[in-house]
Amino acid sequence: MSLIDRIDAVLPQTQCTQCGYEGCRPYATAIAMDGEAINRCPPGGQRGIAELALLLHVDAPEPDPACGEHKPLHLAVIDETHCIGCTLCIQACPVDAIVGANKLMHTVLADQCTGCELCVAPCPVDCIDMRPAGFAWTQDHADQARLRHQRRQDRLRQQHAERSTLAAKTLANKAPISAAAHNSADERRRILNDALARARARRQENEQRKTH
Repeated sequence: MSLIDRIDAVLPQTQCTQCGYEGCRPYATAIAMDGEAINRCPPGGQRGIAELALLLHVDAPEPDPACGEHKPLHLAVIDETHCIGCTLCIQACPVDAIVGANKLMHTVLADQCTGCELCVAPCPVDCIDMRPAGFAWTQDHADQARLRHQRRQDRLRQQHAERSTLAAKTLANKAPISAAAHNSADERRRILNDALARARARRQENEQRKTH
């Protein structure tokens, strides 16, 4: 097993990008190849730093506060009554833990969510909340998340000639409505109202069909 593999095995595989890299594997590579600091993973916390320090035979530093703070696991929950089916959260999720389709309601698979929060910012109607998971992240969770992330990355490489990224690519290339929503309060309010109006119209149309 290479040094990168051994470092990657210690990381929590939440793929949250808080370390400044596109996922746990790129961060592991940077540590092994470029001497990157080992204290940039908030989900791993001080325990993760200690494990990396033991592996690399270095002193264990304090967590880097610039990357965020360690906190109990939270999972994403979608308010399906306000979801407009834009698919932006699906595109942003690094482990394919959100299911749905264009213009249809989406839902989070709680047993697959890593709590990375990457789905929150792209949502143009703010219908995603992070709620306490009620359980701790385990090595089994990490192993399963790594596998799902690898499968997603393989699929994206097959679909796109260029190397796909996570939320950054979603926002830059596939989510102009989300980006526009942050231009101003008035613009965000207009987009939100338009989206909700379309959602209400679809529900009303469905209800009318049921009565006929």
